[in-house]
Amino acid sequence: MDLTIQCVDLPKNGETINGSDFFMNPGGKGGNQAVAAAKLGAETHMIANIGRDVFGEQLLNALNSYKVHTEGVFCDEQVASGVAMVIRSHGDNRIILGNGANHTLSEAAFVSMLNQLAQRNDIFLTQLENDYSLVRSAVRHAKEKGMYTILNPAPARVLDSDVYENLDLIVVNQSECELLTGIYPSDEDSCMEAMHSFEAKGVAAIITLGTHGSMSNAFGRYLFVPAQRVETVDTTGAGDSFIGALCSCLSRDMDMKEAMEFATRVAALTVTRIGAQASIPYKEEVEQYFKEEN
Repeated sequence: MDLTIQCVDLPKNGETINGSDFFMNPGGKGGNQAVAAAKLGAETHMIANIGRDVFGEQLLNALNSYKVHTEGVFCDEQVASGVAMVIRSHGDNRIILGNGANHTLSEAAFVSMLNQLAQRNDIFLTQLENDYSLVRSAVRHAKEKGMYTILNPAPARVLDSDVYENLDLIVVNQSECELLTGIYPSDEDSCMEAMHSFEAKGVAAIITLGTHGSMSNAFGRYLFVPAQRVETVDTTGAGDSFIGALCSCLSRDMDMKEAMEFATRVAALTVTRIGAQASIPYKEEVEQYFKEEN
């Protein structure tokens, strides 16, 4: 659950300031990405853990309302649902996570649901808001089933070699890219250098560059897609909407360049609205908005 507040300037150490526009909104990177994929037309199943509490109930209701299949969402009787404290200032945000039940999903429960739900060539997408040991085994199990495996390594951390071995695609922002490769992708040359680093690890990459767009070397083709210019209100759901939209497009066998272009439009429209899941547009909204803009 995202707990969000707006402030003019971030507080200094030991300082208390007044904020405004506090609200609670269902979130979580996995949840947001699943909602984006579902809102944009993909049949989407979630495997996750929530607490048996009011936040967990609201998270589950939100997923169901957006037509995400939730038979793989388990309730932990002992541990509270995960939360994110989101501080918004000048259109940007900083986030602190409380992992809660996100980290109590067992490998046995995951494998059981994966075997029930997944087929060869389906897309498997995961993040690092789950327990890292589970992520390591999850990508291995998904790869063994013949799925196309994607990792969004957020919150960022160093990855073991076996994780890379079981990935087809990694989607990183600039700070995540720097942590994983030692290269901050600020221009075309540094992006290419970073993508070569991922290639050496055996995985293709998409690097998102904020207002500058995104680059990819997926499927052996180097691509640059510029960002769409919009008036930014809240960047909270930008990355998640991009990734969810990308998965939705790839599930329909869309060309990677087209998929990245559509995902870029989705992310652009998302940041013109406040919140995470509620701000993610439906396919028809994206098409209508950019038709009017053009």
